[in-house]
Amino acid sequence: MATCTRSSTLSRALLLPYLHSRTQTLCEPIRIARFSSTMKQPRPPSLFVRSQAKRGPFLKQDQVAATSDLEFEAPLNIVEYPDPILRAKNKRIDSFDDNLKKLVDEMFDVMYKTDGIGLSAPQVGINVQLMVFNPADEHGEGDEIVLVNPRVNKYSKKTVLFNEGCLSFPGIYADVKRPESVKIDARDINGARFTVNLSGLPARVFQHEFDHLQGILFFDRMTEEVLDSIRSRATGLGKEV
Repeated sequence: MATCTRSSTLSRALLLPYLHSRTQTLCEPIRIARFSSTMKQPRPPSLFVRSQAKRGPFLKQDQVAATSDLEFEAPLNIVEYPDPILRAKNKRIDSFDDNLKKLVDEMFDVMYKTDGIGLSAPQVGINVQLMVFNPADEHGEGDEIVLVNPRVNKYSKKTVLFNEGCLSFPGIYADVKRPESVKIDARDINGARFTVNLSGLPARVFQHEFDHLQGILFFDRMTEEVLDSIRSRATGLGKEV
């Protein structure tokens, strides 16, 4: 049984140009915590990914976010399913200003407070293409990674089954099969473009949050068998899946 451990995190040297720092101007090392999907140990077997949850980048005709689209009030709160915000289209960010940096800080804060290792902007009610994550899962540990307008260049053929949870689905955990590694393009918090390869837990966290940016939720990637196993719990929480 494979386990994603701290050794799965990205090398600091590789990500240094893309890390966000709260205490200094960007492009300095950062801390990251858990993502909206809480990770547990994976179980081996194979599952088919539901066809309606197609992988791939946003279409090129993404709308650009206006200043008003990035307005927020602190503290941020987690948006829970079935709020339609989780299915809405997310706009591309073209303004890399102090407000974006403040939003990123607030997202990390709510992520840590809710025991996440990653979080996407729509999960806090802001429909823009922005995610933060930290596979180390502790504030002050690991690196805080910020990805703006991410795109996927390539998914690995090898896939891994892993038990995921999501901050937008509190108390629900189930197996989700995803590619083991991905190659992505994105911008950092200053707007600089970069390409990076992710594998292991960082790749898993990224894909979960990237799905959120496409309006895809983790239960969209579950088999019918797995969905049946969580329906009673979801119904008990007042959620339909």
